[in-house]
Amino acid sequence: MSILLQLEAMRIIKEIMRKSDKKIDNKLRIALTDVCELALKNIEGFQWLTHIVNYANFPQSLKVVCVFDTNEHLDSYWQSTKNQLLVSLVAQEFTRIGINVKSASKHISYDTEENCTYQHEGNWARRLG
Repeated sequence: MSILLQLEAMRIIKEIMRKSDKKIDNKLRIALTDVCELALKNIEGFQWLTHIVNYANFPQSLKVVCVFDTNEHLDSYWQSTKNQLLVSLVAQEFTRIGINVKSASKHISYDTEENCTYQHEGNWARRLG
């Protein structure tokens, strides 16, 4: 096979991977939107969530960040009987859309608007990047 054909084959493979990554990301975004809506209704102080992923290392690199307004509300969540609700909701959605991970809790982290404001002047892109 000529080098030009090899390069074209590699370009096509990369394009296909990008399309599949976009499909996964879209399903993940929709699923996590459902989690977010339920959490907003059921968890005091919960504000929003996002996900970070490197599709070259998917699903191992997948991280869901759940954000509360204050450290006090996050601490209250941990002390409450609902302290596994976010893990449960995320795990259910991962399973529903076919994302297989050993432990959903290892793919979830928690943060607060308060900490971002104090440590990164409210710049979430910098904080998460």
